[in-house]
Amino acid sequence: MNHSAPGNADKHGEGLAARFAEAPHIAASTTDERRFDTWLADLEPAPSARLDALLVHPLARDILAGIAEFSPYLFDLVRADAPRLIRLLACDPDEYLATLIAEARGGVLAATDEAEVMRLLRRMKAEAALLIALCDIGGVWPVIRVTAALTDVAVSSVQAALRYQLRQEAARGKILPPDPEAPETGCGLIVLAMGKMGAGELNYSSDIDLIVFFDPDNTTLAPDIEPQPFFVRVTQGMARILQQRTYDGYVFRVDLRLRPDPSSTQVAISRDAALHYYEREGRTWERAAMIKARACAGDPKAGEALLAEIAPFVWRKHLDFAALADVHDMKRQMQTYRGQSEIAVEGHNVKVGRGGIREIEFFAQTQQLIAGGRHPELRVRPTLAALNVLAANNWITFAARDELTIAYEFLRRVEHRLQMIADEQTHALPDDKEAVERFARFFGYPDREAFARDLLRQLEIVQSHYEKLFEGDDPTGTAKLPALDYSAGPDDPRLLQYLTTLGFKKPAAVAQTLRDWITGDYRAFRNEATRSAFVDFVPALIDGLAHAEEPDRAVVTFDHFLGALQLGGRLITLLAQNRDLVALVALVLGAAPRLGEMLARKPQLMDGLIDPRFFGAMPDKQELSERLAATVRDASSYEEFLDRLRLFGQESLFLIGTRILSGTVSAQQASTAFADVAEGTVHTVHGLVAERFAAQHGRIKGQETAIIAMGRLGSREMTASSDLDLILLYDFDSEAPDSDGPKSLHGAHYFARFTQRLISAFTTRTNYGVLYEIDMRLRPSGRAGPVASSLASFADYQANEAWTWEHMALTRARVVSSSDAFRERIERIIRDVLTRRRDPAVVANDVADMRRAIAQEKGESDHWDLKYAAGGMVDIDFIAQYLQLVHAHDKPDILDVGTMQVLDNAARLGVLPQPEAEILRAAARLYHDLTQILRLCVSDRSKPETAGTDLQRVMARAGDAPDFSSLEARVKETQSDVRRVFSALLEGKQPA
Repeated sequence: MNHSAPGNADKHGEGLAARFAEAPHIAASTTDERRFDTWLADLEPAPSARLDALLVHPLARDILAGIAEFSPYLFDLVRADAPRLIRLLACDPDEYLATLIAEARGGVLAATDEAEVMRLLRRMKAEAALLIALCDIGGVWPVIRVTAALTDVAVSSVQAALRYQLRQEAARGKILPPDPEAPETGCGLIVLAMGKMGAGELNYSSDIDLIVFFDPDNTTLAPDIEPQPFFVRVTQGMARILQQRTYDGYVFRVDLRLRPDPSSTQVAISRDAALHYYEREGRTWERAAMIKARACAGDPKAGEALLAEIAPFVWRKHLDFAALADVHDMKRQMQTYRGQSEIAVEGHNVKVGRGGIREIEFFAQTQQLIAGGRHPELRVRPTLAALNVLAANNWITFAARDELTIAYEFLRRVEHRLQMIADEQTHALPDDKEAVERFARFFGYPDREAFARDLLRQLEIVQSHYEKLFEGDDPTGTAKLPALDYSAGPDDPRLLQYLTTLGFKKPAAVAQTLRDWITGDYRAFRNEATRSAFVDFVPALIDGLAHAEEPDRAVVTFDHFLGALQLGGRLITLLAQNRDLVALVALVLGAAPRLGEMLARKPQLMDGLIDPRFFGAMPDKQELSERLAATVRDASSYEEFLDRLRLFGQESLFLIGTRILSGTVSAQQASTAFADVAEGTVHTVHGLVAERFAAQHGRIKGQETAIIAMGRLGSREMTASSDLDLILLYDFDSEAPDSDGPKSLHGAHYFARFTQRLISAFTTRTNYGVLYEIDMRLRPSGRAGPVASSLASFADYQANEAWTWEHMALTRARVVSSSDAFRERIERIIRDVLTRRRDPAVVANDVADMRRAIAQEKGESDHWDLKYAAGGMVDIDFIAQYLQLVHAHDKPDILDVGTMQVLDNAARLGVLPQPEAEILRAAARLYHDLTQILRLCVSDRSKPETAGTDLQRVMARAGDAPDFSSLEARVKETQSDVRRVFSALLEGKQPA
């Protein structure tokens, strides 16, 4: 690329380095500053001298040292090309960026093949990314200039990629453009930039959201070419050029899922089909999204015409206050389901959390939707422009505009700095204080506390304005409920009118149900005091159920629940005193019948929801152990002990499950919580059974027993329905192999009997059901081997007989109950096995064979079978296990029981390319999020696409998708990406 064009030198005689106004806060003794100096010292003399001259500006050195300390992604860009860094530090940034974009466009125009186009765009993006980061970190550009620059790069890239595709099609004779140099003119293809790209507000590591339409009646297609297949192929080609990962990285991740019904439509949709959809089925979130839509590529006249035709869908003729409730409901659900219902520092999501960027966007967009139909001046795309025009037209105060503008700019800079660390589309601050301290210094603060003060102040300001707009003085609407005869049934027009006002679609049916509740023969209401309390509670209950996602269905479900309820007094009292719980209970009953059945059988499970700790931090392993010990401490018999264990397990499952549904814990937190409950239970059962067994049979000299968790318990990735994969290992003094009790047993027979007793404690059905299903097939020799293994035989088997798949399983082995000394011996054996040198080709072949065998047995074509589908969780687990087996000899730090941590380790150690690691980590997070919901809510025989809309909405939000169709499209795309990585790594298949 030619860099001698105007704009490469600062026209003022001072380059970018002289303009820096701020920098990261660098500790004086940091080793990472030496890392930057070491790189500088290794340069050739000429570039080293040139850089030294530029680094006379102290902030320039601080910025580069800060990048070395805090941002692996940016430091890689710095180290990759010293001349590039010199050019950037010496340039006028505005002119340089314009020249960089223009040169890339010119290069694409002259390119002879797609590989050259991809290389040109990726190198332009890398250079622009470093330039923009330097301008942002150094305070040279305000954040709105930064977002505009990022958007300019994206728009230019989309236009260049599409123009190349269309020129290739013209060369093949598929289209006949009037101007071959600009084949998009009149072609009929329309690319809309959505979201932040449409508004000119892209964040630093953003996906670009595009919707592609075509007008089949106005194209330049050759006579025999069908429009839809042609435009779908062109769209896919454009997306491939932008997002396929090559040696040079990628340009932008492209998301095409904001189109109508993405799971069942092609990536390019005809204009008429789109207009029909928006007219008949378009939702409020799609209206809000269209506020920022901009024709960014393709046929410009057709794009503007289409936006004009869509306008009546977006901008209603009348003041549309219904949009207020819809948008706030979207935001509330998003907050709740992403675990961001409170303002915080550690772990806070500055995009969707309380007081975050999304609240400012919704604050503006909602008022635009309400009034934009009658006030065209409100129809502006950028968020800050919207705030300004709202203030100018008296919709908000100028003070509110100013405060929200300052907050928006601050939060966008936080978001950018987070994304600069590893070029990941993250919006959440780190989970621990030490990591936030590092981030604060990268952001230019001296410490966490100074950053936290500013952050919390801005979040609270945003939340205050947002609440005033959306939440009013009576957010639940229960302060002044009308005095009605709720037992009058469907004959009372006032009751029917009120139920209609609440949002019920079948008010007569609901009125009849209300009459049944008050006068019917429900077992739970045989106690007159309970019935009386319930009658008093009905007005608040029906109001609470009206706030459920499907009010009519919530009433039906609650009716079924009442019918199954054994004793209702305590439950009714709790709900009546805690009305906010009504909507939560409605969600549980509607989306997760399994939890609803548990609540009907054991209303005392509700106690946990009332506990103030319920929506706080999840209890850690120690706290759970203390609660479990307190639960079983005074059990009067072994049977009561087992009952109490089972009740503790069910309460824990119910509470964790409810938090998954309400979104107040992440999938990872839920996985860990389920595992902590199971681990504490295993340890408790192990101790009690050992004591009881010793009382009967005595002990063997030097005896040790240990329980090893395998599978999902081993990796701490459990769900509500996980069974326990366990191995029991033992050791003893072989010179004294008999136990010393009244019923003495010999050696291996002693431990076999002990293991059977242990399994029975878990699996025996009591009044409270079964504790856990136990699977011991991962023990040496599987079903054919003894249920307990001596440590020596285990070590010998793993060293000399085990198959590759058994070593794959061993990567998740974790000792969960044992003495410390015995644990160390076991862990040493496992580590020795896993760090053995292996032939990568043999392991890859074995892993691929194993995957094919599983596919034959379980099938892999159902994309909602997130575990076994092609590109599903098994593929990711197998990749992680393969990487450990082939690299642990040279890089033992790769080892970990958790798949996500292994992927992180593998990327850090350089054995898994960063782009592939990003694909697999994002996929694993998505699968874990959805699997937690599915295991909680769906039986083995039912499928999400046929489940109720309650569940589909829960899943869509858990998968961070606007609706179920978008989620389905995301799952399919993710599985395709994962299978491509799996095939390349383990089957040697390169993507086409």
